[in-house]
Amino acid sequence: MSDPTGLIVAAVVPAAATVFGLLRARRVGRLRAGGRSEVLRLSSGELGVALGERATLVQFSTALCAACPGTRRLLAGVAAQTPGVRHVEIDAEARLDLVRRVEVMRTPTVLVLDRTGHVVRRASGAPTRADVVSAVELAIAD
Repeated sequence: MSDPTGLIVAAVVPAAATVFGLLRARRVGRLRAGGRSEVLRLSSGELGVALGERATLVQFSTALCAACPGTRRLLAGVAAQTPGVRHVEIDAEARLDLVRRVEVMRTPTVLVLDRTGHVVRRASGAPTRADVVSAVELAIAD
């Protein structure tokens, strides 16, 4: 009689990998409130530019990030269409101090700040336009 362990492993590992992939795909790019970032505040000094009058979209990027140019265009477009909203792009490789403080684990990472610099939403990965617009509306409403 043969040992069924190999068959069990062959069935369980792909199933577990599929579940993990589906759960991860649901989270990537979603703008969400999350843990410590709800109490995080960034100043204009840390960003190197003045905060937007109503909200600020902060994007952490790297040179090799494939999704960063599209995210840059998306955030710049939303900022241009919304009075008082500013888009700031930060080179993650040049600002490791800020990357550590904000806990950036991948690029692009997007933070939506209210007018005082408090993080109201964050996304790891490229967000959708609808999520960005919704997060900006939330930041402006505060």
